Order: sequence, then structure tokens, then C-alpha cells
Amino acid sequence: MAPGEALGLIGESGSGKSTVLRCVVGDEPATAGQVHLASVDGGASEVLALPAAVRRWLRIDSMAVVYQDPAAGLDLRVSAGGNIAERLTAAGWRGYHAIRRRAAELLDRVEVPLSRMDDPVHTFSGGMRQRVQIAKALATEPPVLLLDEPTTGLDASVAAGVLDLLRSLLAERDVAAVVVSHDFSVIEALTDRTLVMQTGRVVERGLTDQLFHDPHHPYTQRLVAAARR
Repeated sequence: MAPGEALGLIGESGSGKSTVLRCVVGDEPATAGQVHLASVDGGASEVLALPAAVRRWLRIDSMAVVYQDPAAGLDLRVSAGGNIAERLTAAGWRGYHAIRRRAAELLDRVEVPLSRMDDPVHTFSGGMRQRVQIAKALATEPPVLLLDEPTTGLDASVAAGVLDLLRSLLAERDVAAVVVSHDFSVIEALTDRTLVMQTGRVVERGLTDQLFHDPHHPYTQRLVAAARR
């Protein structure tokens, strides 16, 4: 993937797409395959073989995840600003005022009212929690952003707002994004290329708009038909 490119992973529940993301970020051990990051030895080192401590640092410095359930990416007992501060301090930021300014800047960008910056995240709506999680993920400007079903479970209007936000954020940052979803409309809205997964295997790949308008594999055809209903 190139900087600025968004790659989609689509498939029904159980197809393996979220497992791929968990293996890449280190939430789950991989049994096969390789991962290379340009930010790690110019792409020479195999990330999956790196020591656990190095992989933990990569989650702060080089990769960030936005989970389907904000509770997986946020401490709901902590304030919106505090969640972002946690990632910044882990990355080496020091100084209360600098961290607070950065948190405020990020929350403003994702349209979370600054008047709620010090409110515990558990008091936020689902869509607002997801926006805080996006702000936290972007805090250290990682070159790779992993989005795991970022709008699933949200009301349609709220999901549309989060999609619009993600689309604008990806357009303005030179970040490579992997977007996992079972919903072709989400993949179509955010990505340039797409891999279609079924039972742990890629069954079709191509430019997202081409896959949507001319799917070849029967499984892809069913996904597209569902998206067009």
C-alpha cells in the first residue's frame, strides 16, 4: 500500500477480515504470512517476527486501530481529553499544556464539543465515542490506520456522519488505511482498492469501483447485490 491509499477488506462475518487486522496490529498471533512497514527498516524487517516490546511501540508510533466497539480502544471511565493524553504520553509527549492543546485540536477536528473535553467517555453517545476513538488514533499521526467496522452498530445518520469525517480525514492526511467492513457501501465510500474475503481466503481483488459495478466472483456478486438493496 502507498501513503494516502485506502484498502478495503470486505466479507461476511467469519470471513477472516478482522482476524487479519488483529494479526497485523498484534492483538492475535499470526500462524502464517508476513507484514512489512516502510517505517521499520525501510520495510526490510518482518513485523510479525519482531519482539513483543517492539511491536507494542509500533502500535504507538506506526499504527493505530479504530475498533468497532469504542470500549476496545478507549477507557470509558476517563475523559475524552484524557484518552488522547494517554496515547500522547505513551509516545513521549511531556508538558500538560502542550498535551491539552493537542487533545483540544484533535477533538475539534472530529467535531466533539470542547465543552465536553473533560467529561468521562461513558457519558457520550456511541457516535461521539467513535469520534473520540478516531481522534485518539490520529494523535501521533501514525502512517498506517486500521479501521475495523468503524460504523457498525451506529444509527444510519450517525454512521453517515462518521463516514464523512473519515473520508475527509483520509483525504487530508498522507496515511495508508485498511478498512474492514461487511458493508460494501462503507468500502465504496472510503477505499480505492478492495480485497474480498471468504472463509479466510481472498476470492477477488481489484479497484473498489470496478468490483462494485462488475463483480466476477459469485460471492462478491452477492455482497454487491445486498449493498444495492
